Amino acid sequence: MDPDALAKAFVEHYYTTFDNNRAGLATLYQDGSMLTFEGQKILGSPNIVAKLTSLPFQQCHHSITTVDCQPSTVNTGMLVFVSGNLQLGGEQHALKFSQMFHLIPTQQGSYYVLNDIFRLNYA
Repeated sequence: MDPDALAKAFVEHYYTTFDNNRAGLATLYQDGSMLTFEGQKILGSPNIVAKLTSLPFQQCHHSITTVDCQPSTVNTGMLVFVSGNLQLGGEQHALKFSQMFHLIPTQQGSYYVLNDIFRLNYA
């Protein structure tokens, strides 16, 4: 599959799942995965999902502005950089965010997130 098409498909799946069923993101991470969320480092799928499901909002919608990707020579993975807007339920203004994923192929032919860095962008 074309890397750009793969990156866009991953991004669509990730944010649709985040917006509708955050606990469903567990299958995208493994025990060695790490999330850095606003500077806080979280290791392992169970801890990452616990963090994401405990965020102080129930409803949100991600609107993606850009998706950039590069092949990674580490385990034939891929780096995916995303920017966009995050609209929280009940809030008038959207928040700008950036997120980077390092995707690693699995033996089953899919990908998992090895590294995930998320930041809100304040202007």
